[in-house]
Amino acid sequence: METLISIKPVLAFLVSLIAAALILVLHKKPNLREATTLIAALIKFLLVISMAPLVLQGKVIEYSLFTVLPGVDFAFRVDPLGMVFATTSSLLWIFAAIYSIGYMRSLNEHAQTRFFACFAVSLSAAVGGAFAANLFTLVLYYEILSLITYPLVYHHEDDAAWDGSRKYIVYLVGTSKSFLLIALALTYHLTGNLDFQSQGMLNDVTASPLVLTLLYFCYLAGFAKAGIMPLHAWLPAAMVAPTPVSGLLHAVAVVKMGVFCVLRVIFHVFGIKMMGDLGLGIATAYLVSFTIITASIYALTRDDLKARLAYSTVSQLSYIILGAALLTPSAMVGGIVHIAGHAFSKITLFFCAGSIYCACKRRRISELAGIGRHMPWTMGAFFIASLSMIGIPPAAGFISKWYLVVGSVEAQELVFLLVLLVSAVLNAAYFLPVSYKAFFEKEHPPPAGTDAEPIKEIPMMAAALVITALLSLLLGIYPDYFLALAQEVIK
Repeated sequence: METLISIKPVLAFLVSLIAAALILVLHKKPNLREATTLIAALIKFLLVISMAPLVLQGKVIEYSLFTVLPGVDFAFRVDPLGMVFATTSSLLWIFAAIYSIGYMRSLNEHAQTRFFACFAVSLSAAVGGAFAANLFTLVLYYEILSLITYPLVYHHEDDAAWDGSRKYIVYLVGTSKSFLLIALALTYHLTGNLDFQSQGMLNDVTASPLVLTLLYFCYLAGFAKAGIMPLHAWLPAAMVAPTPVSGLLHAVAVVKMGVFCVLRVIFHVFGIKMMGDLGLGIATAYLVSFTIITASIYALTRDDLKARLAYSTVSQLSYIILGAALLTPSAMVGGIVHIAGHAFSKITLFFCAGSIYCACKRRRISELAGIGRHMPWTMGAFFIASLSMIGIPPAAGFISKWYLVVGSVEAQELVFLLVLLVSAVLNAAYFLPVSYKAFFEKEHPPPAGTDAEPIKEIPMMAAALVITALLSLLLGIYPDYFLALAQEVIK
């Protein structure tokens, strides 16, 4: 690969950091504060996408800031896998910003300046992680993302928020301190550096299979944002946060950072050959298959809409890791593309949950009978995103799941084909009844002696969720960009 030196990845990281500072300065001018959020989102996306043509040509963009230790730099590197994550997060931040403005204003939420500032820094950390050139830089941004999203989780500052945020930070920081530090130190000892390599940085090291296996599972446990059971409980607990934060957690930044880190470990720390030689691919595939099915069953039993979506996320994240772990070309492409397909669809679903809450304060699925007649745009978008989660064409989820199915056949591991089919049925079982209840069941009459309050969609929120729903369809019809990047990753 040809390497180019450019400051663009640094600028892509800095733009939302600068925006966060401006947001704090403009705390008494909400219109300017929120304009800053939108402008920064647009600039970040344009900076990220401007690097895509070079990456698609097989080139790599690098920029090193300073050396921390011999062989360890604080450095940026734009490659195809990082571009998948960065494109997804920077594009969705634009619509998340629009949606958040409508949400926070309609509910007259407190601490809006803190919310928008932390939101901006979160995206800086996500893009910084996407463009990290080595494990040191990646783990640094991973930790920053955990810490800066903590105030977003406890935003409401009530008992439920404190309990949920405590579990959130203990799981994420606790696992990283317990496992990632050990993994980084051992990797540095074995290799003398922490730079990602296309064939795996551990590919030529001399170490016992037991040590390498333990090292791999330290990484898997340390990157708990990936939501693999049993290290998943932080994710449903974080649903106490405002809905825009849930969208950030489950689609744009936090969980995607987790699976992105795991993919980095599989592809660029261990490498495909070593993963196969040590049997780590098949072991990981069984572990995440358990998560896929179990989390889907949990989702099926939840009446709270955000809780159902949270367990759906736990399940869907493991599709991404399953694709990488199967180690076949089609499966790996499917797992990488699912990063984007899941993101566009899941953020739409969370946007819809927030739109419902703002319109009528309803959180439970059992309370949604007939709501589709009052909120056709919201529930129509929910239905489209549901099709993507199930894997029905032409929605985005079909493309990634098709590649995963083909990849499981290529690997001659039909048990994983069965996992994918059963999971699709479970997805249909917990998503489609929501749309059926909203559009086809009769609305419950208000209690006697009370007047029903009018249910109206908030235009700014409805616009954002309709656009993300349409993008999830467009991604299913024209997946070429993400497929091309995925093909570059596995070369």
